[in-house]
Amino acid sequence: MKKTPTNPLHQALFRILRPLARLLLRNGIPFGEFAELVKRAYVEAALEDFSGGRKPTDSRAAVMTGLTRKEVKRQREILAGENPVRETTTHANRASRVVSGWVHDQAFQARDGEPALLPFEGSLSFSELVKQYSGDVPPRAVLDELVRVGVASVDSDSGLIRLKQRAYVPAGDSEEMLQIFGEDVSDLIATIDYNLVSSESGQQPLFQRTLTYDNIPPEIMDRWRAHAAAQSQALLEQLDKWLGPHDRGIAGNGHGNHTGEPMRTGVSIFYFEDPVQTGRDE
Repeated sequence: MKKTPTNPLHQALFRILRPLARLLLRNGIPFGEFAELVKRAYVEAALEDFSGGRKPTDSRAAVMTGLTRKEVKRQREILAGENPVRETTTHANRASRVVSGWVHDQAFQARDGEPALLPFEGSLSFSELVKQYSGDVPPRAVLDELVRVGVASVDSDSGLIRLKQRAYVPAGDSEEMLQIFGEDVSDLIATIDYNLVSSESGQQPLFQRTLTYDNIPPEIMDRWRAHAAAQSQALLEQLDKWLGPHDRGIAGNGHGNHTGEPMRTGVSIFYFEDPVQTGRDE
């Protein structure tokens, strides 16, 4: 039986939506709830990204999205009241800022340039670090979280706090992991979208590479996971040493001849594995 040709974008979308559907079903999100969020995303993209320099209107957004003007207006009003896309002050981000300040701020470094051992209170203490980089979050709550995920430890004799890892990754907290999921997938799709149109606009594509093999024996997977994690962590720490000191939020970098609006940038690395499906029609 001859197969009907499929739009390449439809094929790509299905590959994206298939694991997303699995995640949504596992977390009890029915299709109707997902469809409502899709409408909201369509409306925001039409109003903000495709205005063409003109004042966006509900009528034009309705033409672009295929939604009614009434539905566009409803979604726009929801977006005006609560916009999760712009919510950046998450607990995970606050903890990450504390770790970043500990790594890059010279005031909290030892003589060798490494993160110093910090007392909990007093001058140049952990509490002062949290106040400077995490706002009004209680220092004890931040410390408990960093100890819980293995990023920091407290010496039982001296009470000094040591940074064990140069990055904060939440563990066992589905809400924070889902926040990271939203950020990472959004960044990846935004990079792919930029690269798809970069040649038309005469701009250089952003770096996007993937290493993939599909005939690897299972007995080497444990060693490969460990090796890939170690090498990836080392690369990210190397990049962080270069980029981190340029962050204007780090003490000493907020002054000078900086011009223009700040930019958000970074490099994301993720590991993947799954069984090769055999015997299926291509």
